[in-house]
Amino acid sequence: MSEIIEDTSLPAPEPVVNPDTASFWGAAAKGRLNIGRCRSCGEAIWYPRPMCPHCHSTDTLLEEVSGQGRVYSFTIVRRAIGEYAASLPYVLAYVELDEGPRVMTNLVGREPETWEIGQPVEVVFHRTPAGNAIPRFRPR
Repeated sequence: MSEIIEDTSLPAPEPVVNPDTASFWGAAAKGRLNIGRCRSCGEAIWYPRPMCPHCHSTDTLLEEVSGQGRVYSFTIVRRAIGEYAASLPYVLAYVELDEGPRVMTNLVGREPETWEIGQPVEVVFHRTPAGNAIPRFRPR
């Protein structure tokens, strides 16, 4: 289980919860990062969905993962609109989880200019106003 924090450095928008993603967001609200796994071909699935994008099987499940990975790629956002404009600059990134898939997310917990490709990270959950939580990553 990972830490759930109240963080005002970035907006924490409410996730869109539907029948395909309800289990994922329910786990996130409890500080757990789940990814899909196909029972037919064994591939990890990201983003949460009921059909495997690799073999098209519908025999999938969500499994809890470590929440650890490495920065695969990132960009520093210096222009934004809406509620994100007050948070500039911030980091948008792909994190490659130790369990395989790459997750689009924000990097938090240090100055944007100090991030590096390959840097080890861990998941942290930012609480939303309605009590949900969204995964972001900080230095490990």
